Amino acid sequence: QVQVVESGGGLVQAGGSLRLSCTVSGTIFSINVMGWYRQAPGKQRELVATITSGGSRDYADSVKGRFTISRDNAKSTTSLQMNSLKPEDTAVYYCNAIILQVTYWGQGTQVTVSS
Repeated sequence: QVQVVESGGGLVQAGGSLRLSCTVSGTIFSINVMGWYRQAPGKQRELVATITSGGSRDYADSVKGRFTISRDNAKSTTSLQMNSLKPEDTAVYYCNAIILQVTYWGQGTQVTVSS
């Protein structure tokens, strides 16, 4: 059974940094795409960043230049380095992994940015 587990959330002041990590286990197949999404209270879940197995990256306009996604294919992990955090970045951050056209989600990790 595929499991997706995030870690690294927390409380940080505006302008600070956090690093989120995600580990995927329970599969022998390669992970096509790994990504980070977020959902703020009262809002829909939105894309933050994705990265393919070949290293191609995509970012939401709101985080470009501040967030960096990376992955380690050998370890089935992805990380999201978040710098210059803003209060509007406050949300639950979810990691996902697409394996053989099936999307698996983690439980989410809370990121709170205080002003």
